[in-house]
Amino acid sequence: MSGTPSAIVVGAGVVGAACAEALATAGCAVTVLDVAFPGAGATGAAMGHVVVMDDSPAQLALTSWSRRLWAERVEAATAPDRAALEHERCGTLWVAADDEELAGVRQKAGVYAAQGDEAVVLDAAGLRSEEPALRPGLAGGLLVPGDRVVYPPAAARLFLDGARQLGARLRLAARVEAVAPGRALCAGRWLEADLVVVAAGCDSVRLLEGLPILPRKGHLVVSERYPGLVRHQVVELGYLKSAHALTRESVAFNVQPRRTGQLLIGSSRELVDRDAALNRPLVARMLRRAIDFMPALASVRALRTWTGFRPATPDGLPLIGPWEAGLLVAAGHEGLGITTAPATAHLIADLALGRAPALDPAPFHPRRSLPAHE
Repeated sequence: MSGTPSAIVVGAGVVGAACAEALATAGCAVTVLDVAFPGAGATGAAMGHVVVMDDSPAQLALTSWSRRLWAERVEAATAPDRAALEHERCGTLWVAADDEELAGVRQKAGVYAAQGDEAVVLDAAGLRSEEPALRPGLAGGLLVPGDRVVYPPAAARLFLDGARQLGARLRLAARVEAVAPGRALCAGRWLEADLVVVAAGCDSVRLLEGLPILPRKGHLVVSERYPGLVRHQVVELGYLKSAHALTRESVAFNVQPRRTGQLLIGSSRELVDRDAALNRPLVARMLRRAIDFMPALASVRALRTWTGFRPATPDGLPLIGPWEAGLLVAAGHEGLGITTAPATAHLIADLALGRAPALDPAPFHPRRSLPAHE
């Protein structure tokens, strides 16, 4: 391959859109293919948090870098784009229910500090001061003020519009039937490029046999407008166990304020293949959990409940990098696709162009050794 490569990106969710923009920024001729429309899959069903997570050193490095990239991207966006993005730097408040969890908070704060990310340990009084609606008796928490939220469909459009301004082409209602190095079969015709990036979320498994991704269903509830009721994204520390253990069903308290004054209430996780139906008993458990932490939510009126599918991997890390020469993967982000889209895109562009990556890509290699899905 000589000069700047041409690229086909399969998937116009936030990860695919960010990859398209990063490749177009590097001078690549980019074509984006999507079976529906931008953000129609996991992106459109997501909460939209941009958070630093420390479940593993690799996850911490990726999310911390990506949050910085998000800050730069928001700063560079036009005023209309920022308005559409509904960007809020509300911070995340991790809640410790008891003294044992509070000890974990102190350890967590040290990990964040070592990475250069601000985190403030709160005692019980400090927690109540930050979030008065939380129930009394909680031990404390950890405030991560640099975390933020965005509106996921607008996030995908932001990156995609950036790519198109740089010459990228977008084809919608374009179902990719197969991929091969440098080729994508669409509507019975092979489209050629120097490389193909598969960023199709859960659907990536259909295109790449053996890709270690499972669809993990989640429910979210959106409320009517209650401005000021919740100030931060508030998450129980038990969320980490729920998020990264591949059990059949789990719930954890997670509530997020939106710029509109609405609240997003979660979260649940299920391994049920691709059954998109509402699991009403599980939603009831999820809401009871939320009300236990924040009793004021009992009087909140819900507008809508929906499901979506997170592309999960056995070790909780995304698949970013070469599947084989001329064929790359950017998938398996589970609940962190919004957060890690910019960093994923930078890694893909670096690997595609033979540049030294800013972050070690080895922990995210699609063919790394992984535990088996249970």
